[in-house]
Amino acid sequence: MRYILGLVGAVFSVVLLISFFSNVSTYLSSPPPKTAEEEFHLHPKHLSLASDGPFGKFDKQQLQRGFQVYKEVCSACHSLSQVAFHNLEGLGYTEAEIKAIANQWPTEVPSVNPETGEPATRKALPSDRFPAPYANDTAARAANNNALPPDLSLMTKARHGGAAYVYSLLTGYRNQPAELLKEFPAAKTPQGLHYNPYFANLNLAMPPPLTSEGQVVYAPGNPKPTVDQMAKDVAAFLVWTAEPNLPNRHATGIAVAVFLLFATVLARLAFLNIRKQKKATLVRETGVLEPENQAKSNRAKRKAGIDG
Repeated sequence: MRYILGLVGAVFSVVLLISFFSNVSTYLSSPPPKTAEEEFHLHPKHLSLASDGPFGKFDKQQLQRGFQVYKEVCSACHSLSQVAFHNLEGLGYTEAEIKAIANQWPTEVPSVNPETGEPATRKALPSDRFPAPYANDTAARAANNNALPPDLSLMTKARHGGAAYVYSLLTGYRNQPAELLKEFPAAKTPQGLHYNPYFANLNLAMPPPLTSEGQVVYAPGNPKPTVDQMAKDVAAFLVWTAEPNLPNRHATGIAVAVFLLFATVLARLAFLNIRKQKKATLVRETGVLEPENQAKSNRAKRKAGIDG
């Protein structure tokens, strides 16, 4: 019985190997045709922010500009559900400014009328999280060509490329290239969608949110609000929403690395000291007949002129 089971296992393994090599041979001889997404999708453009690298820190002036872009442009469609108004203190806003921002936010917070018990809304408080622009997903899809605008709280962590992806997407809208339509005639951007090579399938429902210079008016002393600058600023802001304690994490990591390096040096010095002490106290048991001792004795005798 055992030999029969072994034979069945061997046959099964051979069949698997034949199937594997057959599939590999088919793939190499007749590879699947490339798609428009594989040919024309672009990786995010390079983006340099003050928060980059192990020593990076947030540029609060840029974060405030990015928040302004989110407030005046992005908040009409995208929620920021993981951030509370009082968190804006990390951007350098004062308590009074935060109260004013919450009170003047265009979308009110869902609530309940205490007198009737019916659903109602109220002005936001600093303790509230940013309210969603739509009552529910159905309303959001109805207003956006059946596409659901994603929450932006963790967007730079949820997408490959992080802030560079956000920046590239916002500045990447363009007309469909002629070579794409020539090579893939069926890949024409459908009605109601917009071509963007930085998006995974090249076409997305969101129209270009940043369209012209000065769309958001920055306060004096800030850079000119070009489309490129506004895209960089809101990307930096979304890095902050995803990880507001990033500078503290950087500082902690550097402190731990320095401590481990210092501890490693101390451990090495302690090891060398212990080994040195052990060698100094080591007593070697020897006898007169040991070759090394006999050689020393013979040299001493010859030096003294003693025979034997």
